[in-house]
Amino acid sequence: MSKDSYIHKLLPGEPGSALVFAFHGTGGDENQLLGFAQELVPGATIVSPRGDVSEMGAARFFRRTGEGVYDMDDLARATDKMAGFVRAHIAAAKPSRILALGYSNGANILASVLFAEPGLFDAVALMHPLIPFAPDVKGSLAGRQVLVTAGRRDPICPPELTSRLDAYLRQVGADVSLEWHEGGHEVRPNEIDAVKRLFTTATKEL
Repeated sequence: MSKDSYIHKLLPGEPGSALVFAFHGTGGDENQLLGFAQELVPGATIVSPRGDVSEMGAARFFRRTGEGVYDMDDLARATDKMAGFVRAHIAAAKPSRILALGYSNGANILASVLFAEPGLFDAVALMHPLIPFAPDVKGSLAGRQVLVTAGRRDPICPPELTSRLDAYLRQVGADVSLEWHEGGHEVRPNEIDAVKRLFTTATKEL
């Protein structure tokens, strides 16, 4: 798969630095999390793709047939395409660490890639993911750091599904942290701080 299979932004970092992938939410684009990712890991190379599916003009990474109802065939397509895109950028950058964060729909495609290729990332931040299906994890996530952030009153991502995802990830060996806030689908300061802690720890383990 080509490094250019998605429209994307690439901010080159220092040679041998970490590589950070950033995946936007529905209606966002490659700029949505670019600056945030850069602040999280100064000096890192940042890659931020734009979703290749349009839902009434809003960019997404895979199709859905209703709120919380995924087109599973298209999710499989998108997962394979995104995994190839990620591998191509890893091969080009030869990074010291491979980190990724995603918000909402971006967290969902990131989670799906993580299930398909558990060894691809060193640390992953899933911000408000919605995984309404039982993941089929293709291997072990032992030693992989995964942060899940969520709102206890999120109307899009029910808390019980967040807790179920947390349990799935633990069952396959991931080192999981779960960060809640009392609000809804919005991103709040405590989860931003949690992502910073995750990535700081991951890059210090060199």
